[in-house]
Amino acid sequence: MLDLLKILFCIPFLLYSCYSDIKTRRVTNKLWQVMLAGSAFFVLYDILTKGTPYIIFLFLSAGSIFVLVYILFQIGTFGGADAKSLIVISIILPSYPVIQAFDNNFPLNKPLIELFSFGILGNAVLLTVVVPLGLAAYNIIKLGLKTDHPLYIFIGYKSSISNLANKHIKLIQSFEEENGQVKFRFKRGGVEINDEVISELKTLSNKGLIKDEVWVTPGLPFMIPITLGFFVAVFYGDMITELTKYLILIR
Repeated sequence: MLDLLKILFCIPFLLYSCYSDIKTRRVTNKLWQVMLAGSAFFVLYDILTKGTPYIIFLFLSAGSIFVLVYILFQIGTFGGADAKSLIVISIILPSYPVIQAFDNNFPLNKPLIELFSFGILGNAVLLTVVVPLGLAAYNIIKLGLKTDHPLYIFIGYKSSISNLANKHIKLIQSFEEENGQVKFRFKRGGVEINDEVISELKTLSNKGLIKDEVWVTPGLPFMIPITLGFFVAVFYGDMITELTKYLILIR
């Protein structure tokens, strides 16, 4: 019963973080502060009733996920809000919750590693696979099989220069004019789009040096796959573990 209450407690915070991430690509720190403060009852109750073994596991859960997301954040592959959400969840639910409903025990599959936040992160990463596949399908429908940059269809799409403003997107390529020609180069991490960049692109387009469309990549609000990964971990378990089992068994 307590595990179910913890899950119900987490859901509104995760849903709001998704909304905020979609609208602004930011999630206020106050959300996680309130979530952590509100979870004090659960944490203190578990400490008092389960004792030292629980405290040790709590530190293992929070400490290990903190180290992992800190490394990911430092190398630029993880956002601050994403990291904080997993750290707070690792404190509220150090291990997988166990729920009995509809004549089943959830999660349906026993995880290989009992650290709940690791399962959420693994699920989130796997769920993001649908993004490049979806982009590829969209580009093939729009552009056909012939395109100037085949690999770009998995990470972005073409947008007219006039539609670049006020969107959560980046240019896939940097650009510069040399001797009357424009050279585009792939830019890891993308190029921030501002008024100056748009003005330069419009000038080049008006000169006939580039086409009116450029390759852009959307900023992925990662709180969405984290939230989906949370629900998958609660009801199904660790997708990476199950995928690994499947790949081993089919050999």
